Amino acid sequence: TKAGRPMVRVTAINAPRADQMRRLGFMAGQIQVPDDFDTLGADAIAALFASKQ
Repeated sequence: TKAGRPMVRVTAINAPRADQMRRLGFMAGQIQVPDDFDTLGADAIAALFASKQ
């Protein structure tokens, strides 16, 4: 503030409307992730890094 008066006004330029905001968990129960997801394809990835091309 300057002399008790605001110097700028801060507003959102492209704020989404409330009905456009993304919801967390909107696909709960509709997809399945395998238990070994974190190691899926690990051998193929390791082979790519190990190759000397």
